[in-house]
Amino acid sequence: MNWNQLISNKRLGQEELHLKRKDDRTEFKRDYDRLIFSSPFRRLQNKTQVFPLPGSIFVHNRLTHSLEVASVGRSLGDDVARQLLSRHPELAQTQSHISECGAIVSAACLAHDMGNPPFGHSGERAIAAYFSEGNGLKYKEMMTAEEWDDITHFDGNANAFRLLTHTFKGRRNGGFVMTYSTLASIVKYPYPASQAGPKPKFGFFQSEKDAYRKIAQELGITPLGPDRYARHPLVYLVEAADDICYEIMDIEDAHKLRLLTTRETTDLLIGFCDPDRIEHVHEVLNSVDDTNEKIVYLRSCAIGTLERECVKAFVENEDSILQGTFQGSLISHIDPRVRQAYEKCADLSVRKIYRSKDVVDIELAGYRIISQLIDLFTEAAMHPGKAYSKLLLSRVSTQYEVDAPEPYHRIMAVLDYISGMTDVFALDLYRKINGESLPMI
Repeated sequence: MNWNQLISNKRLGQEELHLKRKDDRTEFKRDYDRLIFSSPFRRLQNKTQVFPLPGSIFVHNRLTHSLEVASVGRSLGDDVARQLLSRHPELAQTQSHISECGAIVSAACLAHDMGNPPFGHSGERAIAAYFSEGNGLKYKEMMTAEEWDDITHFDGNANAFRLLTHTFKGRRNGGFVMTYSTLASIVKYPYPASQAGPKPKFGFFQSEKDAYRKIAQELGITPLGPDRYARHPLVYLVEAADDICYEIMDIEDAHKLRLLTTRETTDLLIGFCDPDRIEHVHEVLNSVDDTNEKIVYLRSCAIGTLERECVKAFVENEDSILQGTFQGSLISHIDPRVRQAYEKCADLSVRKIYRSKDVVDIELAGYRIISQLIDLFTEAAMHPGKAYSKLLLSRVSTQYEVDAPEPYHRIMAVLDYISGMTDVFALDLYRKINGESLPMI
C-alpha cells in the first residue's frame, strides 16, 4: 500500500463529480460536517455508552464519547501526518493529501459508533442471540450461509459501514456519499462475518460487500484472500483514539459515580505520568483543592501520554502497516511502562465497572426490550398481511424496505429500523406495544 493511493477524496456514489468539485473546505472536512449535522449522529445522545443514561450525575453517552474520540483522533492524525511528511518530504509534492490525516481520522471517529443499537453491547448480543438461539432460528433455511452469519453475528461496526453506504429507499445513491478514505478508516475488521471465526467482529455485511471491495480496489488496500483485506492504515489511529477514550473516560465516570475511590482513580491515572515529571504532577495536584479537578488533570495527562505513544508506535511501524503485516493494536506496541498502566485500568474496569450492578441492570433490560422488538417486527415483516403486522409496520419509516422480496433484506431492514432507535425511543415503543404506556387522549 502507498500513501499516494490510500488517501482519496473520491466520494462513494458521486464518482463522476470527483473532478468537478471546488470548495474552500476539503472533502474530508465536508465528511466531518456531513456527519455531525446528521440525524443518526444526533441520536447517539440517547444511546448508552457504558453507564445508564444520566440522572443527576452526567456521564458519557455515545454522542459525547464520539466527540471526544474525534478530538483525540484529530490529534493523532495531525501528529502522524507531520512526522510522515518529515520522513517522506516527497509526499508534499504529490497529490497524496497526507496533511489531511487528522480530518479523515476525526470524521471516521465521529462515525465509528453510529451503527450501534440501543443499550450498548447488550443490544448487539440480543440481536445475534434472537437468531442464533431464539425464535429467529426458524428463518435459517430461508437464507444462504453467509447471510445467516451476518445476522447471527450482528455487529455495530459492520452496521456503521452499512448505515453510511447503503442506499435506503428515497435516499441518494451511496448513502452518506462519504469519501473513500473516510469510509475505509472505520472498517476495523475488513472481512465479512463468514470469515470472522470465533470472534464476533467483522467489517461489512453481505449486502455491502461489493461497496467495500470497490473502495479497497480504488485505494490499493492489500487483499489477503477472497473478500478479506489488510486494514487501511488510518484504521489504527481511529482504533487507538477509541481505545484511549473509552478506557480513560470510563475510569473518570466511575469515579463520579463512586464506583472507584479517589485513591484508586488517582493511583490508576498517575501511572501514565512520566517519572521525570512526577514531581511537577504532584505540585499541580497540591495546588488544586477540588477533587474532580485533580482527576480531570490526571486524565488529561493520561490521554496526552497515550496519544504521543500511539503516534510513535504508528511511525515506527509504518512499513509493516503499509505491508499489511502489522499485528495487534497500536496500544499493544507502546512503551511497556505506559502499556502496563493501560492494562491495569482495563483489568480494574472489567472487575469494578463493566460488572457493576447498574451496568448489568441496563444490559438485562436492554436485552429484553431489543429481543421483543425484533421478534414482533421480524414476524410482521415476514407476514405483512396479518392485521397486527400491518399496525406494526405502519410505525416503520418508508426508507426501510421491510417489503423487500428476499427474507434476508427484509430482516436487515428491520434491524436497520431497530438499531437506529435511541434507548429512550426503544423503551417507549416497548411500553406502548405491551400496553404499559398510552398516548394522552
